[in-house]
Amino acid sequence: MNVDYIIVGQGICGSFLGYYLMQENQSVYVIDEYKTNTASRVASGVINPVTGRRIVKTWKIDELMPFAKKAYADISNRLAIENVIKEISVLDIHTSRQMQQAFEKRLQENEDAYIHSCENENAWHEYFNFEHGIGKISPAYCIDLNSLLKAYRNHLNKPERLSDQRFNENDLQLKDDFVVYKNIIAKKIIFCDGIHSVQNSYFRHLPFALNKGEALIVSIPGLPGNFIYKQGFSIVPSGDDLFWIGSTYEWNFENDLPTNAFKERVSNYLKSYLKIPFEIKDHYAALRPANTERRPFAGLHHVHTQIGILNGMGTKGCSLAPYYAHQLTQHLIYNTPIDEEADIKRFG
Repeated sequence: MNVDYIIVGQGICGSFLGYYLMQENQSVYVIDEYKTNTASRVASGVINPVTGRRIVKTWKIDELMPFAKKAYADISNRLAIENVIKEISVLDIHTSRQMQQAFEKRLQENEDAYIHSCENENAWHEYFNFEHGIGKISPAYCIDLNSLLKAYRNHLNKPERLSDQRFNENDLQLKDDFVVYKNIIAKKIIFCDGIHSVQNSYFRHLPFALNKGEALIVSIPGLPGNFIYKQGFSIVPSGDDLFWIGSTYEWNFENDLPTNAFKERVSNYLKSYLKIPFEIKDHYAALRPANTERRPFAGLHHVHTQIGILNGMGTKGCSLAPYYAHQLTQHLIYNTPIDEEADIKRFG
């Protein structure tokens, strides 16, 4: 079987890369062993333009936000699925006087179009305990990643373009200007396989720094589902009175399994801050393909140009993956440049 590109991994990076390549009339074959606890499938699906205690805009967000909005709308139309992307506001419920002052300082400087005052702040005392006020971040986006990834996986099977097996590097053969994987011949193979690239012999030189995240799915009847609430943890609406609550950033961990310590921590947090009843429904954990530079990995191997990578998105996959999947596609087809801060050429 001959194809233009083999893509390893069908998370948010692999899905968008395959989508953009097929938009350029390139054939793809995806190798992805389905697992429920991958970073893409456990993530909150939030694109938040503001981050950190200093309340600053995230890297490249003015470019990423409009691109993401169009990208998710386009792929939704292509896959015939609705409501994959939803514009939403984040209510930043300040947990300290210092956080309140930092937010108000940014608001007074009037330099950030995403920072706003919260209307009817007192009305939220019905739902939350707080004493340091609320700020609003808008617009933000919620992405229904599970629906998107499921729909794209189904799309790959019409016709058969997907192997639901674990990739085995021992079965990969490099030729002068193409690759062979078992019975598949392709011009190039691109790795979008998250944490598995850490063990890939061609990309071990990249500064991956895996971290673990955990999240709960909690039923909170009565809490309005048209906002994201940030009060230490993030509380993200998931429909039908369900909310995704997380996440942690653990750099030292024994495995990728959910822990009782996290569940108890979130439960105590909700008992402290939330004024209405809740019920924990599910508990997830996954390892993220973060890196020490906090910048994506995109591009072709410096020696073996038949091999490429799109990875290292960390916690910003929903905003970064569509943008750099498109950029990598343009590089592969038209040899256009990749951002220097993302191109793996920076590592030699």
